[in-house]
Amino acid sequence: MANERITEDIVRKHFHSYPDECTIEEQKSLNPKIDKLLKNASKKGGGKGYPEFIISLKNNPDFIIVVECKANIVRQQSSTLDQYDEYAVDGALLYASFLSKEYDVLAIGVSGQNLREIKVSHYLYLKGEKKPVRYFGDKLLDIESYINGYLKSPEKFRQDYNTLRDFSRELNVELHHHKIPEKDRALLISSILIALEHKAFRKAYKEYEKPEELAKFLVETISNVLREAGLLEKNLKNLDIQFNFIRTDTSLSTKQDVLRNLIDTIDENINKFRKTHEYFDVLGQLYIEFLHYANSDKGLGIVLTPPHITELFAELTQVNKNSIVYDNCVGTGGFLISAMKRMIEDAKGDHEKIKEIKNNQLFGVEYQSHIFALTVSNMYIHQDGKTNIINGNCFDEEIMRVIKTKNPTVGFLNPPYKGDKKKDIDELEFVLNNLEVLQPGGTCIAIVPMQCALAQKGEKYELKKRLLEKHTLEAVLSMPNELFFDSVIGVVTCVMIFTAHKPHPTNKETYFGYYKDDGFVKRKTKGRIDAFGKWEGIKAEWVSSYINKKVKPGFSVNKVIIANDEWCAESYMETDYEKLNNSYFEETILNYSSFLFKNKLSYSVSNKAVDNKPIELDTNNWQSFELEELFKITGSKTTPLLELEEYGTGKYPYVTTQATNNGVEGFYDYYTEEGNVLAVDSAVLGYCSYQPLPFSASDHVEKLIPKFSMNKHIALFVSTIINAEQYRYNYGRKCCQERMRKAHIKLPSKNGVPDFEFMENYIKSLPYSSSI
Repeated sequence: MANERITEDIVRKHFHSYPDECTIEEQKSLNPKIDKLLKNASKKGGGKGYPEFIISLKNNPDFIIVVECKANIVRQQSSTLDQYDEYAVDGALLYASFLSKEYDVLAIGVSGQNLREIKVSHYLYLKGEKKPVRYFGDKLLDIESYINGYLKSPEKFRQDYNTLRDFSRELNVELHHHKIPEKDRALLISSILIALEHKAFRKAYKEYEKPEELAKFLVETISNVLREAGLLEKNLKNLDIQFNFIRTDTSLSTKQDVLRNLIDTIDENINKFRKTHEYFDVLGQLYIEFLHYANSDKGLGIVLTPPHITELFAELTQVNKNSIVYDNCVGTGGFLISAMKRMIEDAKGDHEKIKEIKNNQLFGVEYQSHIFALTVSNMYIHQDGKTNIINGNCFDEEIMRVIKTKNPTVGFLNPPYKGDKKKDIDELEFVLNNLEVLQPGGTCIAIVPMQCALAQKGEKYELKKRLLEKHTLEAVLSMPNELFFDSVIGVVTCVMIFTAHKPHPTNKETYFGYYKDDGFVKRKTKGRIDAFGKWEGIKAEWVSSYINKKVKPGFSVNKVIIANDEWCAESYMETDYEKLNNSYFEETILNYSSFLFKNKLSYSVSNKAVDNKPIELDTNNWQSFELEELFKITGSKTTPLLELEEYGTGKYPYVTTQATNNGVEGFYDYYTEEGNVLAVDSAVLGYCSYQPLPFSASDHVEKLIPKFSMNKHIALFVSTIINAEQYRYNYGRKCCQERMRKAHIKLPSKNGVPDFEFMENYIKSLPYSSSI
């Protein structure tokens, strides 16, 4: 008969092998906080919980391990994870759910009677999280592996990153209270981080009683540290100028303990994060936060790239230990830091190669002096020995000559976005500049406004032509609409990937990806975050799809293009019609019937169908039709609301670009357009509504006048299909008449023509159809 004590002995023996690293307790804990958390954690409810093992880590007091054992391997884990008394994993997770109120917990379930058959399952249950995640595999590991895996896990990074962002907001408030200008705040933090790397400063700064002497000591330490790092004298003079405000700032140099307390809190909060997550652009994140409310970076066209996108760039370009990376608009160095991380990982512990990477394989140019100071600081605290960042203009011929001698193979950039269309340099000029210095066959990846991809005339179009004449366009990836939400910038962007110095072949297919959903969501006070831990999986799919040039409806397409084409997935990829089901059409019917009832155009709403006989929706054999083949696409007369108010209220709808109430903003005694048409919002997203009555319209309302006999049932079917195309449009690519004339939709067909009879009967078979 199986004996649970044998399983416990296996676990006990394993963890007793690490007496210097952990403390093992059984059934209960001498730690009063742990004991209190287990007070109501009984497996049977209503009493205290008694885990088989509670393991505390001596050097990581915020992380504990809880283990539950079962003798028989069939009792390893239930399908529902709520059979606490019967299964090892279920019990461990129950205890972890209570302990995670104050600790990060690793829950381990173990079953089996010998090392050959033993089953082990690990779940990481971090403090404050609602759900655990499977982690670590199916073997018991040594304590060091558990700690390293926990600290480097995506879940722990997300938790620590959110904590860092919370701290940066608190720090921003404090610095504002001390009247330190927004533009100087990140520089102040960088100066402190650099100084804390110096043993003499770390040992002595608390001994300085006078704030002006501490400020002077801080600035001198920075200068000495960077001089020892081998910075050029002219760059040192520049940095001295940038950091000199610390000596003269009233709060920092005259108020008792202000600077010293700042050093303490930055050491405790930022250095702790930085040492756990080595290659992360901490200063860039702080810079974004400090300027979030000041909004002073927008006027300079600076839009710092979110950290998850800088990491994505390194993976898309497959940066490795032999890459030589160049960023001609380096900003705070986020791209170079992400590249460095991947390159060092590829070096696999080869210390000489790692030194070579840091000293001779990462280069950048930054025009603005205060951003340059941040970049140099950032690279220094990431142990970039020589800090190969140039303060100057990337278009300067001498700078370009110097960079060319370094033989860069990969170019990254997020160029300044044009604020002044007449005076500012176009974003694609920066892309051409980056490509110019790369080695033949090198890869350039840039994130630019979507308008750069869409241009079909003017300066941007000419630049697109130049790009294809000299280089190969490998891919364009449409980015999330609100990617730069945290930088208070409303620009819609795309990523372009080029192969340098190889003219674009005539019949070359370029990969276009609709990379709009990165899993991030907006949260009040936190900004845009990976709240549900989706990013790692999404990133893997994005990278794999690009590398393998996968074609997937609604996500990606390969297409031969020329300069005069729109370079974006929205223009070419197929809509995923397989996702269409009854619910899409039911929602259209319900919204329309609700509109009729709300506006007293009908007097009841019923969920009954006209015909209860179900009709199957099979999109596999649907046929593609040009929208212009089905409709006359034309504009409507714009009627100002003030003019309508003079006519007074009446029975004719006023159709606007809103996507609620069937697009109608009121009823007036005036109309300009005939009814029984589809109306489409051309301001942005292309929302389509059926308008049965004559109506007047606001600006940006286009009409689709049917070239066939259209009734309300057919209209609601077709409008649902057109609304399924809304993903193609955004503030960077609006739904205009020209784009609608090129658009195709798929419809049920019979003998090569739309099967309108099927559409009508299908709508009649759905709930609420009796109410329209």
